[in-house]
Amino acid sequence: MSQVTQDRYSTSSIEEKTTAEKGAAPTNEVLQVAEFEEDPNFDKNAAFLEDDSPYPEVRSAVANTDDTSIPASTLRVWIIGLIWAIIIPGLNQFFFFRYPAVTVSGVVAQLLSFPIGRVWQRWVPNVKIFGAELNPGPFSIKEHVLITVMASVGWQSAYATDIVAVQRVFYNQTYNFSYQWLMVMSTQLIGFSIGGIARRFLVQPAAMIWPANLVTCVLFNTLHSQQYAGMGTRGGISRERFFTYAFVGSIIWYFFPGYIFQALSYFNWVCWIAPDNVPLNQMFGYTHGLGMSLLTFDWAQIGYIGSPLATPWWAEANIAVGFVFFFWILTPIMYYTNTWYAKYMTISSRTSYDRFGKKYDVTRILTDQSTLDIEKYKAYSPLFLSTTFALSYGLSFASITSTLTHTFLFYRKQIWTQARRSMQEQPDIHARLMSKYRQVPDWWYGIIFVTMFAFGIVVLEVWHTNFPVWAFVLALVIAFVYIIPIGMIQAITNQQVGLNVITELIIGYALPGRPIAMMMFKTWGYITMAQALTFTSDFKLGHYMKVPPRPMFMAQVMATIIAGTTQLGVQAWMFTNIPNMCADDQPSGFICPSTQVFGTASIIWGVIGPANQFSKGQIYYALCIFFVIGVIAPLIQWVISLKWKSPYLKLVNFPVIFSGIGLIPPATAVNYVPWAIVGFLFNYVIRRRSFSWWAKYNYVLSAALDAGVAISAIIIFFCLQYPRGGTIGENNLSVWWGNTVFVNNADALGTPIRKLAKGEAFGPSTW
Repeated sequence: MSQVTQDRYSTSSIEEKTTAEKGAAPTNEVLQVAEFEEDPNFDKNAAFLEDDSPYPEVRSAVANTDDTSIPASTLRVWIIGLIWAIIIPGLNQFFFFRYPAVTVSGVVAQLLSFPIGRVWQRWVPNVKIFGAELNPGPFSIKEHVLITVMASVGWQSAYATDIVAVQRVFYNQTYNFSYQWLMVMSTQLIGFSIGGIARRFLVQPAAMIWPANLVTCVLFNTLHSQQYAGMGTRGGISRERFFTYAFVGSIIWYFFPGYIFQALSYFNWVCWIAPDNVPLNQMFGYTHGLGMSLLTFDWAQIGYIGSPLATPWWAEANIAVGFVFFFWILTPIMYYTNTWYAKYMTISSRTSYDRFGKKYDVTRILTDQSTLDIEKYKAYSPLFLSTTFALSYGLSFASITSTLTHTFLFYRKQIWTQARRSMQEQPDIHARLMSKYRQVPDWWYGIIFVTMFAFGIVVLEVWHTNFPVWAFVLALVIAFVYIIPIGMIQAITNQQVGLNVITELIIGYALPGRPIAMMMFKTWGYITMAQALTFTSDFKLGHYMKVPPRPMFMAQVMATIIAGTTQLGVQAWMFTNIPNMCADDQPSGFICPSTQVFGTASIIWGVIGPANQFSKGQIYYALCIFFVIGVIAPLIQWVISLKWKSPYLKLVNFPVIFSGIGLIPPATAVNYVPWAIVGFLFNYVIRRRSFSWWAKYNYVLSAALDAGVAISAIIIFFCLQYPRGGTIGENNLSVWWGNTVFVNNADALGTPIRKLAKGEAFGPSTW
C-alpha cells in the first residue's frame, strides 16, 4: 500500500542563534528555508562570491569546479547504459514476483560500470560508427553518471505492471501487449513532462539540496579520485581505501544476518526470554511488535527506509518523535483499550482481518464480474485492520493536508521568488557552471506530455476499463498540484510524501465498485508525481556532477522506454511459461506477493470502497480527523513562530513527521528504531564532535554499506539459496537456534491478546 522513499536537512540553527543574539530577527531567505545546518564558521554570503556552497554537506560531497572538455554523451555510454537498462529492470521484474525477492539496485550498476568502462577504455579499438567514436579515450566521470542514470531510472518494477498482473490474476482480464505498453509508457513518462516546471524550483536553487544525491556524488568522486574543496585537509586513509575496507567488510558481515545467523537481523532479544508472553512480545517484538528491543545488526534492515547516514539529524529527530508518539504511546493506548476491536488482532500487521480473526477472504464478497456483492458482504464480515495499519492510513491523510499547509505558510515567499526568477541565473556556483550548457527547451517537455496523454486516452477508450477521461484528467491534476510542495519537502529532507492513499480515497468515493479504474487512477495520480521527482532528482545529480542537461534528458527518457518494455516482456514470458504463476503453492516461489497486496487494495478501495470503511457510521470514520490535524498542526507551529523566534521551532516539520512514519506497513519497528539510533550517532554526535571525519567519510561509509549489502545478497541468493531448490545447508543452518529463535515466539506468530473460540466472532452486529 505504501511506497518507500527518502530524507531531509535542517536550517542554520547556529546562524540564527547568532542573529538572535544581535537582536535581529532571523532572515527569511531561500537558503534559510532549506533547513540545513550550516557550518558556523562559514560566511554564506561570501560563499556565492567565492564559488563555494554555504552547506557543509554539499561542500563535502560535490566538486565546485567543472571541466567542459570532459565527454558525457558518447557511443560507449549509450551501449553500456542501454544494456544496463535491459538487464537490471529485467532481473528485478523476474524476482519481483518471487518470494523472497532479490533486488539489484542502481548502486550495483554504478559500481560495476566503473571497471567495465575502464576495460572498454583499454581494450576496445577506437573505430567510428555512424560518425561516433567507439572509444573516445579515458572513461570519464560524466560518462559514468549518465550510465548509472540509465541503469537506475527504471530499475524498479513499473507500477503499472502490477495493474496488468492483477487484471490477469484477480479479474481474468488478459489484454494484448499494445494495451500494456501504452499504459506503462504513459504512467512512467507523463511525469517527466512536469520537469520543465519543476527544475526551476527544485534543481537550480542552491537551497534544494537533494541529500540522497550527495551519497551518490561521493561514490562517483571516490571511484574517479576527484579532488575538490570538500575533501578538506584531514589526515588518515584516503576515501578510496576507506570505501574499499567498508565495502568488503559489508559484504562479509551480511552473510551473518542474511544467512548464517539470521537472529542478528530480527534481534528481538527480549522476546527470546519469554516467547509466550504476548504483551511483552507486542512491546519488544520486531515482526508484529513495536520494536522496543532497539537493536539490529543488519544494515539491510537499518537502511530499508533510507540510509540514516544520508538523512540529516533534524529530519530523523522529527520522524523519531513522531514514531515514539504514534507507535509507542498512542498505539498501546488504543490497542489495550480495544479501540476498533484491536485486541482480537495482533498489534501491528501488514494484512487485514475478518470478524473471525482470520485473514480477510475477499473472494467471499465478489460477484462474477468482480464487483461488490452487498449481500455477501453483509453476510460475511467488515474489514478490520491492526492498530498500526489503521494509524498509518490516518497519518497518510494528515501528510497530504499538512504538506499543502506547511508549504503555503513557510515556503510561499520562496515559491513566489523562484517563480519571478525562473528565467534568471541562480546565484550559486553550480548553477553558474551549468549555465554554460544548452538547456532542455520547454517544447521537449510539451511533446512528452501530449504524446503520453494521448497514450492514456487510447488505453481508456479502446479497452474496457470503466475509467472515464474526466477521472484521468483529475488524477493528473492531483499530481501536478502536489509536485512542487512535495518536491521541495523531498529536496530539503530526502523524504517523499506519497499520494497513493489519497488517490485511492478519492477514486473510491468517486467511482465505487470499479477496481480497474481505481488502480489506474492511483497509478496516474501517484506515479506521475513520483516519476517527476525521480526525473528531477536525476537532473539535480547531473547538476552536481556537471552533466549537460540535454544528454541527461534523453538518457532518462530512452532508458525508461527500454526498461518498461523489457519488464512487460519478462512478465508476459513468466505468465506464459511458469506453471501456477501467483499460486500460494508455486514450487519455485513465484507467489507474487506484491501483486496480491495490490489486488487486495483494489478490492478494498475499488470494490468495498472507502464509503464502507471511512464514512460516518463506519468502523474507521474517526481516522478522517487526521485530515484536520494535518491542517491545524503546521498552522499552530506558524502562529507560535510569529511570537517566538526560536531556531529550534523551525526544525519541527509536520509533513516529515506524518509521512516519515507512514511507511508502517510494510516497514516495521525494526526499520525505524535502529535507523534513528544510527542517525543520531553519525549525524549528531560524530558530526558535532568530529566534523572533519564526518565530512570526509560519512557519505563514503553509507555508499559502501549499501553497495556491500546489495552484492552480498546477490551472492547469497544465487550461490546458497536458489541452487538445488534451496536445500543447501537446510539440515544444519536452517534448524539451528540462531536461525529459529526469532520466529519461535508470539511476536513472529502475531498472537493477539484475545483469542477467539471456534465459531466466535467480534465486531459490530451490523455493517
